[in-house]
Amino acid sequence: MTTTHDFQDGSGPVRAHQHPNGGGWVADTAYVAPTAYVDGDAEVFGNARVYGSASLYGISEVSGNAWVCGQAVVEHSFVRDDARVYDAARVCGNAQICDNARVYGESRVYDYAQVCGHTEISGKARVYGGAYVDYEAQVYGEARVYDSAEVFGSTCVSGMARVFDHVSVYNLWVSDDDTLFGKAMVFGDNFVSGYDRRSLPGDTKGPAEEVTPP
Repeated sequence: MTTTHDFQDGSGPVRAHQHPNGGGWVADTAYVAPTAYVDGDAEVFGNARVYGSASLYGISEVSGNAWVCGQAVVEHSFVRDDARVYDAARVCGNAQICDNARVYGESRVYDYAQVCGHTEISGKARVYGGAYVDYEAQVYGEARVYDSAEVFGSTCVSGMARVFDHVSVYNLWVSDDDTLFGKAMVFGDNFVSGYDRRSLPGDTKGPAEEVTPP
């Protein structure tokens, strides 16, 4: 018997089935490995692929040409377009991964963060708290981008660096134990490193408390 499901993407009801491991809906045009888990509230559609022991929990969506594989976890979040989430990465808390973004290693993207463009989030990096990373930016090592910060262009945030408090960073290299915060924009072919802690113009507070993903 042919079954259909409406994924609410404007295509109306399409042929689909419920994944035997979790019961979530999977369009017949998509693929989910038998070893993967798709929660009853999660959906996989378009030409999306879920491989390995990847898990989708809660109201989550993997769509377009996106892939989730390895031991990756997506929980109450969205992976779209040509994005990839793999290795032991975790995306949760209403986060969005889209375009050609890559999230891998043991990195975490959560708490309404958005990762777009051709960006890469890797290592043990964390992007959260409404942060936005786009274009060709990279966040890796044990770096943190959070508290509505924006990272654009060819920016690299690495090591133990922290970028937060609504700061916008464009084409900047931030590394080691450096910290940038304050409601300002920093751009150009700059390099910031060492044990510096910079309060940018407009800053009125110190580092925000880090939120640990569930």
